[in-house]
Amino acid sequence: MPKIKKQPNNSIDFQVNGGKKLSGTIKTNFSKNGSVGLLCASLLNKGKTTLHGIARIEEVYRVIEILESIGVKVSWTNQNSIQIVPPAKFKLENINIESAVKTRSIVMLMGPMIHFLKSFSLPHAQGCSLGKRTIAAHTYALEKLGVKIKTTTSNYEIKAPKLKTSEIVMYESGDTACENILTASALIEGKTIISFASANYMVQEVCFFLEALGVKIDGIGTSTLTVHGIKEINKDIEYWNSEDPIESMMFISACIVTDSRLTITRSPIDFLSLELEKLKRMGLKFKILKKYFSYNGRTKLADIEILPSKLKALADKIHSNPYPGINIDNLPFFVPIAIRAKGQTMIHDWVYENRAIYFTELNRLGANITLADPHRVYINGGTKLRAAQVVCPPALRPSMVILISMLAAEGTSILRNVYMINRGYEEIAKRLNFIGADIKILK
Repeated sequence: MPKIKKQPNNSIDFQVNGGKKLSGTIKTNFSKNGSVGLLCASLLNKGKTTLHGIARIEEVYRVIEILESIGVKVSWTNQNSIQIVPPAKFKLENINIESAVKTRSIVMLMGPMIHFLKSFSLPHAQGCSLGKRTIAAHTYALEKLGVKIKTTTSNYEIKAPKLKTSEIVMYESGDTACENILTASALIEGKTIISFASANYMVQEVCFFLEALGVKIDGIGTSTLTVHGIKEINKDIEYWNSEDPIESMMFISACIVTDSRLTITRSPIDFLSLELEKLKRMGLKFKILKKYFSYNGRTKLADIEILPSKLKALADKIHSNPYPGINIDNLPFFVPIAIRAKGQTMIHDWVYENRAIYFTELNRLGANITLADPHRVYINGGTKLRAAQVVCPPALRPSMVILISMLAAEGTSILRNVYMINRGYEEIAKRLNFIGADIKILK
């Protein structure tokens, strides 16, 4: 029977004394999604993998618990560095079910595991509750590589009798799906072509890592990837994860909603450039202070200074698209920004059925947000936010949007059950307090 390990009680609340200005400089932390993707991809390597820049967040802890339960030796070597040593044989039958069902990342074990086990099962992927989220993009592409997947009421039953290269058109340009196909094709000798691939930051991160492992990949940063698979990976390697553009955007949004002046360093600028262009057209004043590379030597970073500004609503709707469009996880941070902007903003969250509904929770803080349908909200800007008590919705980014909106609401707000925020942000209360917020952790 698979092991079920008891998790600690994560019922933690934040008390936010709002109305404070933010100031100073804050550094962007390492990427959540990059951390998870690299941990899963490291399973391809029979040697010792040392990953630097791994975020100490709940999502990463759940993935580590899963890896340890199937026989992987995982150890933190310092604050954000981790060492991974794979077992002689992976024991998927021992998988930690309780950790697995708390993260959608479990599905990314399919790609690596097909190279070491002819058959295995994984529990259904969960994570944020954002409406119907199938794994069709994963299964259709893996089937092209010779994998057979059967979905039962609680598991995915995977068989990989004989793997083969292929030309794959992704059913949708999903990030985790693309990462899965990258790790699946990396150890299939020959050339696999992935069309309509995601070019998002976490996918590029996995590509950079696979290249460091000796897998040649053409087209990184584009929608067509060509993977030149190799027979085996067995080397001791060190690799740096890059920074999180979604966290940079969160700080930008927090600065705007509190009408503050703030410098955000180590921001992945290629994955923020369209967001900044939209904000510029809304009237935001900002400066790009300098540009440089992340520790991986590939991801471009910048220091960004945000200045107090008077904002006006855009005439056009704001919506996400696959990279190089507005990032799907950055879209929610336009909601509190639109609350500050004069005029009406329409935000179209076309990917998820449920996420736009969570934006209306900001009405509890005094926002004027109308839900048009499960994907669209109209925000009438210029309303003054006020303190309130809100329970975090079961989704990471909407929960974070409520927290940063509370920073602008004068008085004392309570945000209940912040586990969702801790899934993706490391010591966020402490770091926001460092730049002028007043947040107390209530246990």
